[in-house]
Amino acid sequence: MKKSALNTMALLALLIVMVTDSCKKSDNGTPTSKYAVSLATSVSMGQYLVDKKGYTLYFFAEDYNGKASCTGSCEASWPYFYTGPITQADLGTGLKIADFDTINSHGKTQSRYKGWPLYYFAPNGTALESPGQISGEGILDWFVAKPDYTIMLAVGQMVGGNGKNYLSNYTEGIGNTTYFTDAHGVTLYTFTSDSANINKFTKPDFSNNASWSIYDTTAIVVPSVLDKAQFSSFSLYGKHQLSYKGWPLYYYGGDNKTQGLTKGITVGTIPGSKWPVAVQGMTAAPHK
Repeated sequence: MKKSALNTMALLALLIVMVTDSCKKSDNGTPTSKYAVSLATSVSMGQYLVDKKGYTLYFFAEDYNGKASCTGSCEASWPYFYTGPITQADLGTGLKIADFDTINSHGKTQSRYKGWPLYYFAPNGTALESPGQISGEGILDWFVAKPDYTIMLAVGQMVGGNGKNYLSNYTEGIGNTTYFTDAHGVTLYTFTSDSANINKFTKPDFSNNASWSIYDTTAIVVPSVLDKAQFSSFSLYGKHQLSYKGWPLYYYGGDNKTQGLTKGITVGTIPGSKWPVAVQGMTAAPHK
């Protein structure tokens, strides 16, 4: 055989190896990405997190304190996701290693993103939904994991700064409340003295911002069960504050930006009367 023919065959063999390596497939034939976690995009959901095989990842709102509350039969439909040890090189464009960590969830290792444990969805309790599907979005308290939420929903027990448990009506008791948080699960509050898109608490020099800091953002990215049109952002002394139904949104300094804390509800003489958590069913802020 001529030398040129041998060179051609060697080149073809090399190309086949390169193509095969760049388009590796899993055991079931699903294309596998070189990234452990990356971002996919859909028309309805925008960007969302997927694993290396393209399976959608989800948050559970009842993991309000950063711990997995899905156990037993729940886990059959919502298996834990664990990507293994990763570095920045294992993440797709738009993702940061600082947003990922792992926890021990009921004897199993689970990956978290921005403090939220990550899950798959298995609609029939056995097989996962197909890669590219987002059929678990909005089922009960489950939401697709997105990189750009500015509002998330948390479902959990409210505990005041006095250490007592409170219900949604701010009477003492054991029971979950569904309330708004930021992307990292940090509780958002409203100030009952405010008016529609009018902040009556913050001073022009922001000297009291440490105690009740404004939620400063112009972005509005919310779970599909919320009406995005109910949110807006208004200008405040050179910054911008996000509002819901006209109510300006705040953080409580005493929560120390810690996921799951609701200490601000007991600021004031009556729990919830001055700084209630922001919730979906609240009435619109008055125009006064």
